[in-house]
Amino acid sequence: MNLARWVAYSDEVQQAKTDGLPVVALESTIIAHGMPYPANVETAMEVEKIIRDNGAIPATIAIMKGKIRIGLSEDDIDYIGNKTSAQKVSRRDIAIVLAKKRDGATTVAATMICAESAGIEVFVTGGIGGVHKKGEVTMDISADLPELGRTSVTVVCAGAKAILDIGRTMEFLETHGVPVIGYQTDEFPAFYIRSSGYPVNTRVDTPEETAHLIRVQREMGIRGGMVIATPVPEADAMDSAEMQNAIQKSLEEAKEKNVRGKDVTPFLLNRIQEITGGRSLEANIALIKNNAATGARIAVALNSQ
Repeated sequence: MNLARWVAYSDEVQQAKTDGLPVVALESTIIAHGMPYPANVETAMEVEKIIRDNGAIPATIAIMKGKIRIGLSEDDIDYIGNKTSAQKVSRRDIAIVLAKKRDGATTVAATMICAESAGIEVFVTGGIGGVHKKGEVTMDISADLPELGRTSVTVVCAGAKAILDIGRTMEFLETHGVPVIGYQTDEFPAFYIRSSGYPVNTRVDTPEETAHLIRVQREMGIRGGMVIATPVPEADAMDSAEMQNAIQKSLEEAKEKNVRGKDVTPFLLNRIQEITGGRSLEANIALIKNNAATGARIAVALNSQ
């Protein structure tokens, strides 16, 4: 496998790999498709700073000019955040985007693949994808879920996006053998909301305890990822009833406009932001920053074991 032909590391990430420093992967879809400009770029820069402040090196991942870029400069992040033509890239799209030398923003699934190829064990995102509502009829299931079952990267997130069918998402993860760990919580969070009502497989309360779990799974040779679910900070969480109302309105509009496939999530997140008067965006920014701090601490603990 000739990865060197397709992968380019930033100087900072390359030096971190040489020096054996902890590195945390970050996706680029949250920049290109998850938030409006310039809040997306500002948040991405702040998230990278939080990771550095907590002792790790950030590696934002994207596809640019025929290369998988592991670690982006500030100019690169601004370019991806302000380039509306950047394609949303999941597993199925990686080879196509590389071969055609298009710009691509990596999803959770694609970022996991790229991170594993780069030897990065911890990946921070906002929320994972999952089974969409009425997924048993539409079969609309995020590629993030099967990727978690086969790619050995730990994903620190605020649970699954609240627009999804959380119960079926948890069932899918169980079927694929993915441990769902609550970080300082006994219940699986639902992105903007601190609790979905579904219990996690087990709870951890410190980075060291989390790192030990990850290391045991790796030493056992068990392939696949692990979900570390940490709730949005209480001060920034959305009211459950208000959020469910916004989600229902957004789903109805998506159906009326025949929004499908990979366009569904960006459409719903944008409409929810509009319906909540921007409060959902504030919660989104708060949770990704919180996840970044948690993920960096876990990466540091994992690196010391």
